[in-house]
Amino acid sequence: MTSVDTTVKAPTFHPLSPIRKIKNNVATTLFAAAFALAAVPLVWVLFTVVERGFTAVIRQGWWTKSLAGVLPDQFAGGVYHAIYGTVVQAGIAALLSVPLGIMAAIYLVEYGRGTFAKVTTFMVDILAGVPSIVAALFIFALWISTLRFKQSALAVSLALVLLMLPVVVRNTEEMLKLVPDELREASYALGIPKWKTILRVVVPTALPGIISGLLLALARVMGETAPVLVLVGYARSINFNALDGNMASLPLLIYTELTNPEAAGRARVWGAALTLILIVGALYVAAAFVNRYLTRHRG
Repeated sequence: MTSVDTTVKAPTFHPLSPIRKIKNNVATTLFAAAFALAAVPLVWVLFTVVERGFTAVIRQGWWTKSLAGVLPDQFAGGVYHAIYGTVVQAGIAALLSVPLGIMAAIYLVEYGRGTFAKVTTFMVDILAGVPSIVAALFIFALWISTLRFKQSALAVSLALVLLMLPVVVRNTEEMLKLVPDELREASYALGIPKWKTILRVVVPTALPGIISGLLLALARVMGETAPVLVLVGYARSINFNALDGNMASLPLLIYTELTNPEAAGRARVWGAALTLILIVGALYVAAAFVNRYLTRHRG
């Protein structure tokens, strides 16, 4: 009897032809050049901000004092009041937009069918394209002109909600779509209801990406300037009341100090810009760390 050779032969990989090698090298060179060209403005901006703002940032009292009682030409005081205002305004916006955004994303992914889901998706797309000045003017017309509330940090937070909400919805929606359907089906096969499957299986699986997206959305709204220019006044001292009175923020401090012709004013502008970059950068690093930690812990 003739034996049959059942040995599986490894596939043979042929080397690239000279023409294909040239095309591959040209494409690689073009991609690297495009990346370098795109990185030049970013590196230039970072270098300029660090060079001009580093002296102010390392000055004593910069992180712990406000500008209360500081004259325009004095190299004194700090941006503690502006950092507090930035964190409070963005924090209130996150408290309002994160639950709404996550619930809207869960509805669109897990329950969304029919006309209402299409309308919701359409409205999220519209919000994603709304300029920050339009959001600020809308809150001004509704919250201040119509409802007669005062200008405050809360009004700024409401405008930031309009800017942050579509980012939260889109990010959470994409993370939930990445959860394999096999996990849902296995949970249903065990008799677990859908709502509990979402809370115990789907959301925990997508949690690393969701949290990372939330931190990135928070970092995005911290640098918005239009809402603070329209909805709250600038204060040189710290104001702990987000519901009443003027409150400083880093973008508003930068805009205000631009009108100061003194050297101290220019130093505060660049120092506040560097401070804002450091805070935003810290949030990006935190997002990466949380994503990696939760992914490893889940594994």
